[in-house]
Order: sequence, then C-alpha cells, then structure tokens
Amino acid sequence: MMQGVGDRILPGAAALSLVGGVSLLHPQDQVFAAMLEGWGRQQQSRFLAPSTIAGRRQLVERFARWTNEYPWQWRPADLEEWTAAAVSERKVAHSTVRGEQVTLSLFCEYICDARYGWTAECESRFGSFPVQICHEWNTVQHRSEFEGRPGNRPLTRVELQALFDHADDRVGQVRARGRKGWLAAFRDATLLKVAYGWGLRRRELTMLETVDFGRNPKAPEFGDAGVLSVRWGKAKSGGPPRRRSVLSVFPWAVEVVDEWVSEVRPLYGASLPVLWPTERQSRMGIVYVNKVFARYRDELGLPGELGPHCLRHSYVTHLIEDGWDPLFVQQQVGHAWASTTAIYTGVSSDYKNVVLRRALDDRFNLGGDT
Repeated sequence: MMQGVGDRILPGAAALSLVGGVSLLHPQDQVFAAMLEGWGRQQQSRFLAPSTIAGRRQLVERFARWTNEYPWQWRPADLEEWTAAAVSERKVAHSTVRGEQVTLSLFCEYICDARYGWTAECESRFGSFPVQICHEWNTVQHRSEFEGRPGNRPLTRVELQALFDHADDRVGQVRARGRKGWLAAFRDATLLKVAYGWGLRRRELTMLETVDFGRNPKAPEFGDAGVLSVRWGKAKSGGPPRRRSVLSVFPWAVEVVDEWVSEVRPLYGASLPVLWPTERQSRMGIVYVNKVFARYRDELGLPGELGPHCLRHSYVTHLIEDGWDPLFVQQQVGHAWASTTAIYTGVSSDYKNVVLRRALDDRFNLGGDT
C-alpha cells in the first residue's frame, strides 16, 4: 500500500488517520471522518486558510448527506442530480455551482490519489473504491472571465452622491434627535466613502488601522493621508494576504479621513488602532459593512443586486472616465492582470461617445486646420 513518496508519508495519508489491521466499530462513518481529517491536513500543508478548509469540508459533508452515500459509493450521476437541484431548487448562481463542483472535484482527486492510500483502504474494507465524479462532460465550464450577477454594476455618479448624502443626512438626523448612535452613523458614512475613495475590497476595508495612512512625498498637499498601505489584500491560493500601496487621488476623501481620525474617532476612546472601532472596542466585520450598504441602498430605492463591492467597481470606472492611465488604475486596485480591471470598468455612454468623437476627429481631421 503506497501512502507517500519513498519512505515519507504524505500529510493526509490514510496511515496517519487509521491504524492498519484494526477493526472499527462504525467503519463507514469512521473512514469518512478520517478522509475529511486527512484532506484537512493535506490542505493545511498548502497553507490554505482555515476558513477555506472548513467551508470545503462542510460542502463535502452536505453532499454526502444529500446523496445518503459514502464517497467510495459516489458516481457521476450523483453530481448531475446535485447540480440539477442546485439550479431548480436552490436557485444558486452560475459561479456558485461551478465553485461547488470544483470543491467536490478536489476532494475526489485527493481520495483517488494512490499516494494517500484511500483507494486501497476502501477496497480492503468495503470492496469498493472512490472514483472521480467530476468530468468535463458533467460540470460547468469557466467560459467567461466574469461570472457575477449582471445587476452588480458600478454606481453612477448621481447614485454615488445620493448614497453619500443619505449617509451624511442620517448622521445629522440622529444627532438632532439627541439619540445615541450618531458616532456609529458617522463611522458608517465615513467607511463607505473610504471604500470608494481608495477602491477597497470589504476585508481590506475592515482590516484598516490608523497607522495604515501615511505621507506621499510626491503629493504633500494630502498631508498624512497621501498613501494608504493595504496589508490585507486578496491572497492567492495558499499564499499570505497581498500588500499594496494605494495613492490618494481624491482631495475630498483625504479630508473625510482627516476629520474622522483627528476629531471623531477619538470620541470612541478606542484602545486598539483599528480604524473602525465598534461600541465594544472590537473590529468592524464584513457582515456589518454589508448591512450598512444594504440599509442605505434600500432606503434610496437602488437595485437590490448592488452590494458594497460596487463601490470598488465605481472607483475603477470613474478613474478611467476621468482619464487616469489604465495601468495606474490596475496597480491601485491590486489586479495582476489588466483584463480583470477591464471587467470592473463600466464606463458611461457619455464617456464612450467622447472617446468616439475624439477618435473620429483625429482620423478625419475634423474640427482642426485643413
């Protein structure tokens, strides 16, 4: 039974979870649990995040409950029925279905790999062995660069201003009534503006600390908020969070941060350096950001498909419309590929008409000297 390379036993091998030759009281349940434990160790050795490992394990367990069978009994037809139910009953998005299929494919790939010993273990105990149930002919293919919902788009400049004005109005209303909570309302208004002002993802936004803003020698007019150090950028699979520096480009956004850091945030008496403290002196969470945006969005009557990530889309779109170099914008938002930034961009028809008119004038020498 080969469970490693040479004399080395691989993380996740059956030999690390099961003792050979020992009878099990509940063999099917115990072997399945050992598979999941071993798969977890294999993923840990690749430095995957604990939350990623836990989410994948939960999906595999859910699939097993749905089929009412163990992994060495699964067949491709089980995946096809699962996918059909996902579309017709759960109404999940295209990208969600593909993500679930990828997870199940990875699990099957692991338990079918002879180096880990699960095929031999299952055959000796149950007379059956696991097979790969995910194939090109029964899974969703990644044919499009963007698989998000069509309704998730950049905000127009009018919508964006309405959102910010509404958030500011709420601060004034709460404070005028003498109610507690105006500090939280001020914080919420500020974090939405910062998300747009520096094109941040939600996790990047919530993980900010006061020390992350610094001076940019090339833009001294922005003072202590000339550059933002993003330390919790989106990580590649198995890698640590990626860092990047985002240069400040909006004077109004710098003023917003200055007011928050120097005048309002100190009223929280926060002992931690987190930029967005809660009333309990803890760090703001992503779920709360979702709720804040959704509340203001619904109160304004904006489409329900819009989420806080559209602020990042809006940042990219508006910079491109304003004539900023696409490479600069790509580096600002931390995209490895220009094609990703292009997907984020939803320039207005007015902007496209301006570009078209300029190109036509240049080509046909219209409006210039003849």
